[in-house]
Parts: sequence; C-alpha cells; structure tokens
Amino acid sequence: MRIALPVAARRHSSSTRPRPKGTPPRSRARGRPTPQHRNVARFGENASLASYTVNDRAVARARELIEGRQYVLDSEWGEVQPRAAEQDAFLSSHSWEEYGEWHLGLTDGATEETKSRYAFVYGDFRRLHRSGIIACHYRAAEWRHKDIELAAHDLLQLLDRTRA
Repeated sequence: MRIALPVAARRHSSSTRPRPKGTPPRSRARGRPTPQHRNVARFGENASLASYTVNDRAVARARELIEGRQYVLDSEWGEVQPRAAEQDAFLSSHSWEEYGEWHLGLTDGATEETKSRYAFVYGDFRRLHRSGIIACHYRAAEWRHKDIELAAHDLLQLLDRTRA
C-alpha cells in the first residue's frame, strides 16, 4: 500500500538523494538494483570460491570401508561429524596422510599438512557415515564442485548396492 506524501516530503525521499560514488543506480521499484547491475549484487556469482581436487586416496579408503562393512547407515551428520577437538585428537596419534583419507576433497593451493588442505569429510575417523557422504554430495552440488559431487555420488551408490 502506497501512502501519498506531501510535495515537501517527496523532495527529500531517498530517490532524490545523491547516491554514494561507486554504487549501482537503483530502480524506482523498491530500491532494487537496475537490471543491468542485478548480477553484481549477488554473493556467489563474483565471489572468489575455493577450488578442490578429488582426493583419490580418500575415495579408495571409503571404498575399503564400504566393502569391509565399516559404515553407519542411519546417523545425524550434524551430531557425529568430527569437531575441531576430535580432529586434533586424531592428528595427535595419526599422520596427515591418514587424516586426509577421511576427506574427499583437496583444497587447491592450500599448504600441505594443514587442516585447510582437506575438505568434504565423510566419516568420524572410525567409520564411514552415509549421512556424511550425502552431506559431501549436497555441498559439492550446491557450490558446483562437480568432481567431488560425482565421487560422493558414486560412493553413495556403492554403499546402497552393498547394503541391499
């Protein structure tokens, strides 16, 4: 619902104020960016995203866990995914290579032997979790990391065939 403003109030409305230098022009429709600038305002389109490579060792480890029936089919990933303290405890008694085997992705350009090098964790450092594979698949699809998405999809299909 629009309310008619007196002429004096209209002169001082936001549409007549000068815009700060460097901001895109606004359309009259609810202060939205004009169509030619609409894509600039979106977060994901121009933001610099990390890129990932599939961690073949992790995929092989996940396949071993599935074939050895070392998995959990029904879990709440938000409750069982390893927290920082659990990751640190694992690293205190295992190598970085072993830590990396629990992550489907390797962050391109990240320093070796750092947590930031590894992404898309799928298990709790003991067993593979179906919900962890689903989370990897979903997150990779959401951010368009196609190789990670496909690797997670293949593992999920293998897991579902194995348990049937």
